[in-house]
Amino acid sequence: MIDRDRLLAIVREAGRIAHSRWPGAGHALASWDKTPGNPVSDADLAVDRFLKRELLRLLPSAAWLSEETADDKARTDSGLIWLVDPIDGTRDFVAGRSGWTVSVALVSAGRPLIGMLAAPARDEEWVAVAGQGATLNDVPIRASTRTQFAGARVPTVSLPKEDVDLVAVEQPNSIALRIAMVADNRADLVATLRWGFEWDIAAATLIAREAGAQVSDAFGRPLDYNKHDPRDFGVLVCSPAIHAAAVERLAERAKALR
Repeated sequence: MIDRDRLLAIVREAGRIAHSRWPGAGHALASWDKTPGNPVSDADLAVDRFLKRELLRLLPSAAWLSEETADDKARTDSGLIWLVDPIDGTRDFVAGRSGWTVSVALVSAGRPLIGMLAAPARDEEWVAVAGQGATLNDVPIRASTRTQFAGARVPTVSLPKEDVDLVAVEQPNSIALRIAMVADNRADLVATLRWGFEWDIAAATLIAREAGAQVSDAFGRPLDYNKHDPRDFGVLVCSPAIHAAAVERLAERAKALR
């Protein structure tokens, strides 16, 4: 087993590097679009380089998959892999808003073993180890236990007319932070209906699951990691008691969009 404290120190330092370039703290930043509407910045790349060097030094036997590194499919031959998003929520990051985080997960045999999020702009540090629970700023957390689907809190800017029985709450750009909100009982439900990458959700879904939330893809199926195609269609994280109702609510939309 790797040294948890040493890993946390690395993730914390990655957060410090990102924060030292964050416009919200008054720093200059170079950013551009990788594709239209898909921004990246020099901070993303600096954090990615730092994490790749330090995490592979910490655990040389692990493979590597990151949003900002070319995907080497040889990773699928490894039972251990680092899944990293150096800055999840880059749109908020470049705009000087606080809804971003550094996301790091260690995956073993297709399942997250350790997940950490460093969100220094929000003074939040999330940690989970499989079978050992989840913490926010070193304090144990418990996920939403809501039993009624109507009235569920959802991080979103606005709700579609099909979901007016739900309640909109703060929506950080980072999907990892939105999932973490369910883990900390600040939201009851997070759902996406699009193809998303493993590095966006690996750490946060472990944090949510260890806090007691239920986690699946948009169709209610288990999530797997370190696949040849590192994507899943949608992610659904919620209070266990409303999971079936959420899958039912999303079913037709998911089928139409997949």
